[in-house]
Amino acid sequence: MQQETQTTHGNDGLFAVGSPVTHWSVQTSNPVQYEIRACENLLDPANSTILEDAPGSGGRRRFVVTDRVVNSLYGERIRAYFAHHDVDHEVLVLDDGETHKSMTEVLRVTEALDAFGIDRRREPVIAIGGGVLMDIVGFAASLYRRSTPFIRIPTTLIGLVDAGVGAKTGVNHNGHKNRLGTYFPADRTLLDRSFLATLDERHISNGLAEILKIALIKDARLFDLLEQHGADLLRARLQSPARVGLTPADVPVDQRLAAHGLHLDPATEVVERAIQGMLEELQPNLWEKVLERVVDYGHTFSPTIEMHALPALLHGEAVAVDMALTTVMAERRGLVSAYQRDRILTVMARLGLPAWHPLCTQELLGDALRDTVRHRDGKQRLPLPVGIGSAVFVNDVTETELGAAAEELALLMAGVSQ
Repeated sequence: MQQETQTTHGNDGLFAVGSPVTHWSVQTSNPVQYEIRACENLLDPANSTILEDAPGSGGRRRFVVTDRVVNSLYGERIRAYFAHHDVDHEVLVLDDGETHKSMTEVLRVTEALDAFGIDRRREPVIAIGGGVLMDIVGFAASLYRRSTPFIRIPTTLIGLVDAGVGAKTGVNHNGHKNRLGTYFPADRTLLDRSFLATLDERHISNGLAEILKIALIKDARLFDLLEQHGADLLRARLQSPARVGLTPADVPVDQRLAAHGLHLDPATEVVERAIQGMLEELQPNLWEKVLERVVDYGHTFSPTIEMHALPALLHGEAVAVDMALTTVMAERRGLVSAYQRDRILTVMARLGLPAWHPLCTQELLGDALRDTVRHRDGKQRLPLPVGIGSAVFVNDVTETELGAAAEELALLMAGVSQ
């Protein structure tokens, strides 16, 4: 005689099914909370923000990872900061750039953590660098002893508004962009725009591409700011003008300015709106259970273009080419007017971003789209702009359409350059 199936509960979320038990069902959750904080002068010895989570006094240790460029600019200050606070520390310096974003570098970090003998709960790893560096360190931290806390301090604009605010880590593998990775947000990300002052304009442009992405798919006000002030922000490296008489007390900047009858300066508003817009999209879908993500705009064709162009294109530059192509596609479909298309391409030029690359061939773009379909669970889920500040998802793009859009974009760019 077949026995009646029974379900017993061990505790909330644990279910044993059958008598005798034939299987167990386990339901659990892992709440995630992480902090992103705007700061000033993080490496000033008088500023203890980096060490706020340090336990007690004395005996504190920190393992710091940075890259060669950051080390050449700030290495002495980084070491002096920890020495000033009597923190036993070690600084690991990695090679910089997308070509070094590999599993080899991740293993270098984990081996150095072993040698340092880090306490996996009380001594968070500190990553000071750009998006590539933070992705490598975040991946290593997610793997080391199955999870080790880390703190991100981005020194590039793309790190500050994009790579530093989400949960994804990853490295390039087998010729593909970010093919290996995890979801593992830093416990804290500390944003100090003063680091941007030492960047060259190309790397500022690189980050402005990700800001432009948010503007095009959800924030028309942000686009207007880039259109009006983008060239000046690029030259000034998004540094805010000095404000006479304002206190740096720990009060939200918008409240301080409102109290003085002032508005946010363009640089501050641009950065705040970009980060706010990104987080609004990430927070309800941090693990990407929903694959229709407007923040994937500019990231359908760019991973393939970027990897084939290395090291000629930076990440944001490849994203800009993708956005220019899909803007033309949107105009051809009647989603964007020719006037809006031209505004977008003009703003790209003002931000120092490319809108075209010879790799935009029908064959390569078709390969990129097929790889994206595999990444997005069998559908294109391709975001296209609707006007400026909104987007729609499509699943019916053909290689013929891609080729025609790429050809039209090439002609538009040739017309601009004549």
